[in-house]
Amino acid sequence: MPYICCTQKLAKELNTKLCSPITENTGLGNWYANLLRIDRKKCVLFTHEQTLYSIFIPSLKKPALQHLDNIFLRALFKQLQEEKFGDVQVERVLNEYDGKIRYAKTKNRSVLGSMNDIAFQIKTDVHAYTNLDNVNILSLVKRLNRIPFKAIGFEYPEKLFRSRIEQYLH
Repeated sequence: MPYICCTQKLAKELNTKLCSPITENTGLGNWYANLLRIDRKKCVLFTHEQTLYSIFIPSLKKPALQHLDNIFLRALFKQLQEEKFGDVQVERVLNEYDGKIRYAKTKNRSVLGSMNDIAFQIKTDVHAYTNLDNVNILSLVKRLNRIPFKAIGFEYPEKLFRSRIEQYLH
């Protein structure tokens, strides 16, 4: 069963009880999520636990956060299309997560540290474009997923996530 591992800040905003995630190497794996505030707007950063592949969702209102799993799936779909993943790959990924997501506590501090780096990059880009409304979010995230990270052996998140999907399909 896939989990979205939420930071305490996000869990408080969701007003939900978090379970302890079960570590499994089956399926595509879990995601981490953190609530960011940029330009006084609530945003959520999702990062894949094993590959650090990230998705960023800006300008969320409190009622929308109650359907975070559905919002995550829509954003994942858009990002995979932007990255030119094949239709079969996109469908299998969405089927892996659709209706099965549970919320859990975070447990991997390395992923949280990498997410802090990613959040800094996002805030820097938003500042360069003067505000959140002027940023092309899909292009921003596409660029972020092509930054090598020490936590994954200086590999690129996009390359590792694509490889993870290929392994899952076979």
